Amino acid sequence: MNASDIFPIADRPHDAQPARALNKAALVAYFEEGSVAEPREVGIELEHFLVDATGEPLSYSQPHGVRDVLVSLSERYPDITMHDGDILGVAKPSMNVTIEPAAQLELSAGPFVSLDTARRAFDEFESDVAWALQPVCGQALAVGYDPSGRAVDKELIPKARYAYMNEYLSAISAWGPRMMRGSASTQVSIDYRDEADCVAKMRIASALSPLFALICDNAAVFEGGPRPHPCMRTEVWKYCDPDRCNTVPHLFDDSFGFSAYADYILDTPAIVRMDAEGEAHYDPRSFGEIYADTPMTRADVEHALSMVFPDVRLKSYVEIRPADSMPVPYAIAYAALIKGLFYCDECLDVLKASCVRIGVEDIWRAKESVMKNGYGARIYGRDAGEVADELFEMARRGLATIAPHEKDFLEPLSALAATRTTLADLA
Repeated sequence: MNASDIFPIADRPHDAQPARALNKAALVAYFEEGSVAEPREVGIELEHFLVDATGEPLSYSQPHGVRDVLVSLSERYPDITMHDGDILGVAKPSMNVTIEPAAQLELSAGPFVSLDTARRAFDEFESDVAWALQPVCGQALAVGYDPSGRAVDKELIPKARYAYMNEYLSAISAWGPRMMRGSASTQVSIDYRDEADCVAKMRIASALSPLFALICDNAAVFEGGPRPHPCMRTEVWKYCDPDRCNTVPHLFDDSFGFSAYADYILDTPAIVRMDAEGEAHYDPRSFGEIYADTPMTRADVEHALSMVFPDVRLKSYVEIRPADSMPVPYAIAYAALIKGLFYCDECLDVLKASCVRIGVEDIWRAKESVMKNGYGARIYGRDAGEVADELFEMARRGLATIAPHEKDFLEPLSALAATRTTLADLA
């Protein structure tokens, strides 16, 4: 079921949106600005569930809860984000701490040229959070799905955007609230040289998304009980909202490029519209209709880009999203895997050739297979474990050409893959 089946949208056709050409141009210009001559940096985002000494989740508003954790962290991350008296984030250079819908704590860090620097930043953050959790003897859990109970029972943070998203996604299925309250991820962002390089990286990352989800599977519990199958976050995102999740439409068409992605953004129901004062308003119309007569500002563009959730998302960089949240050594290993595969031209050429005949339906079938069979899955006609081994070996070769010592960072995840084991299996 699509959102448009529930929320009828009286969109004007494209030729009845006078500002559409300007808005497409604004989006395309934003993507073009992201081009860099020598792609080499990675950004990393890692989400955590905060729990007390008994393992009970910390809500935002409870005494010594996530709000108070942010207040404590502000002593070390002095750039504070407030809204209507609520603290919603703290930051310092290259390290931005925010909270997700049910108060999952996220560090967005980088971009990093060196994974040594990335590892130090995330180790520092983990230490800072442990210090902030001392009043409740708490922990920050880096897992793919909340192990404490039903997601729907968790409190949303006081942010209007999330209240509107909850209303909208709940009308589609139970998967939306589970995504918002119960899931946590590791996301890695990479640069691109130009439009062609960007499209190639998006296609490859999308084709590999079922493998990345499997390699990084770290959700042993689902809705308070044993998980029914591997790769639970894959299922959460598959059915959350078909209008804005899974594989970007037409990604594998020969004509796909920045303009096609701009159309995808403009044709997606917004859920949330931001006004000039930064206040959120519920609005199920598409972005094209909302801005039918009005040129989009840069802030409008950035908000619209944040309201789609495909496996691989385009902003001014390519954001690769299928991995579960993982402890820091594994998150850095995943970043090393991405870096080795996508920043070595030889590796990229091999992967491009391998993805030539892969399409959206093939990716869907690959997801179904890893959810059913784990490392016993067949992906694009091949054994999933064998493909994983090849990816790690390719990443080692790639890192050897661009950052030789960083291939050692691969070890925690590559060792698991070699034994056809995941973090969820170990849990």
